[in-house]
Amino acid sequence: MKHRPSLPLQLFIITVLPLTALLLLIAFGSLGLHQRAMRHMVGERDERATRAAASAITEQINHRRSAIRSVALHAANVDAGPVHALADAAFLLPDFEGGMALFAASGERLAASTDAALWQTYALPERAASVGRESYFLPSVTDPESGETFTLVAATEGEVTAVGAFSATSLARRALADIFGGHEQAAVYVVTAEGDTLYHTGMLAWGDTPPLAQPGVTDALRGESGATYLTIDGEEYVIAFSPISPVGWALVLAEPWRAASDPLLRTTELAPLILIPALLVSLLALWFGARQVVRPLQSLEQKATQLGWGDFAAIEEPVGGINEIQRLQTELIHMARKVQLAQQSLRGYLGAVTTGQEEERRRLARDLHDDTIQSLIALNQQIQLAQMAGAAADADEATADRLATMQQMAGQMMADLRRLIHDLRPIYLEDLGLVPALQMLARDMGQTMEIPVSFASTGREQRLPPDVELGLYRIAQEGLRNVARHAQANRAELRLAFTETAVYLTIQDDGRGFVVPESPAQIAAAGHFGLLGVQERAEAMGARLQIESAAGAGTALTVCRPLMT
Repeated sequence: MKHRPSLPLQLFIITVLPLTALLLLIAFGSLGLHQRAMRHMVGERDERATRAAASAITEQINHRRSAIRSVALHAANVDAGPVHALADAAFLLPDFEGGMALFAASGERLAASTDAALWQTYALPERAASVGRESYFLPSVTDPESGETFTLVAATEGEVTAVGAFSATSLARRALADIFGGHEQAAVYVVTAEGDTLYHTGMLAWGDTPPLAQPGVTDALRGESGATYLTIDGEEYVIAFSPISPVGWALVLAEPWRAASDPLLRTTELAPLILIPALLVSLLALWFGARQVVRPLQSLEQKATQLGWGDFAAIEEPVGGINEIQRLQTELIHMARKVQLAQQSLRGYLGAVTTGQEEERRRLARDLHDDTIQSLIALNQQIQLAQMAGAAADADEATADRLATMQQMAGQMMADLRRLIHDLRPIYLEDLGLVPALQMLARDMGQTMEIPVSFASTGREQRLPPDVELGLYRIAQEGLRNVARHAQANRAELRLAFTETAVYLTIQDDGRGFVVPESPAQIAAAGHFGLLGVQERAEAMGARLQIESAAGAGTALTVCRPLMT
């Protein structure tokens, strides 16, 4: 019989497993979408922030360029002279940390806010002539006295050139503080076209890489702005870059995008982990249900099946489980005891019927043997005498043939009648015992069935009560008849085994087999009336019947009768 998966396995396969897989798919799918959206959002945010910072620095630089140009215009038009003009522009000195100076077209320094060596070493007029514009920026220089790097912006009006020196580092620090001040893990740096780092804050993930080789710098120096992603040591960084156009600088922001997201949003990434305790709770509930409900019910089902096959002691064993199952077992035990009492009464009635049936069979066999067989013997002798008389009187050939046919029919009738008498009253069983009787039965049934029927006996042979021997013999008879009628077998076996506690009778064949009913109540419904008779005979003598069969694998019937001590 094909067994279906157990209920816990079915519940796990049909309910828990698909639900868990669906929840995991939704959770981790949404997590992947969430991370992708966060990555894109951080990239867009950093790109906008970098552009805003570049715009702020550009605005400050343009402000200083406009201020220097106004100083140049004022110095070229004022009659009080360069010194007075530079004094009028003293309010602009906070924007120019390196100071301001005025130069003539010949290169002579006309006035300066400081006496720094910066003005003496840098050939400003020559550079101004080579640029040929009203206002321009010159490459950064380092003050030999302070060692600080300054960016120079110059403007020429007529014969006067105004120059201002401001610190790019200070400018960048002030402009970027408001935008990137709260990003502890972000690295922000400003690089010139010559590869000098004017400003740097934060820890770079790429270490000592030259500034011009760092990601985003080359793109920003080409005048491009945007964001890209770079994975370093398993951490993905957002690289946002933007040009600072007036001076040809590159502003780059680099930070791991996961660290840049909101902590609350990062916490939501752990949401799928809540499935773990949910799954554990589901498995715990499934385990509890299997242990306290399913397994006790399965055990109770097995015991109920054993009860159906006549094992009343099986239902008495506790199966445990919840109270409802225990109460159900109690009711089954109560019903089993009632059924057992009813069966005992029925067995007494069936025993009386069987005894009467066997007595009637003996009487019929005796009558057939004493009357009918003797009459057939006498008839056969008369036929023989008639044949002898016909032969002496030279009777015709047709009469002789009829007498021969009648003698053959009489012989066949006697043989059939003796076989019928043997079936009605197994003389070998009464005289010699069960083993010889079964051996003769196997031989006779093999001749009738025209297939080999083997017999084997194991264990220490002993005589059993007459009703038990007769019951086992009748079961063997019925079993072999079923083989002949239904099994389509090539061979059959009849085995009798004696043990210390029981005797086992087995009828086995290699026929087509069948689906074994789950309970005796289904035997009649399936049309196995021969098995039903075997089951009733087994129960009547206190034996248990076990049937093993499968389609195409033959059948084995085993009857176990405990030995009385």
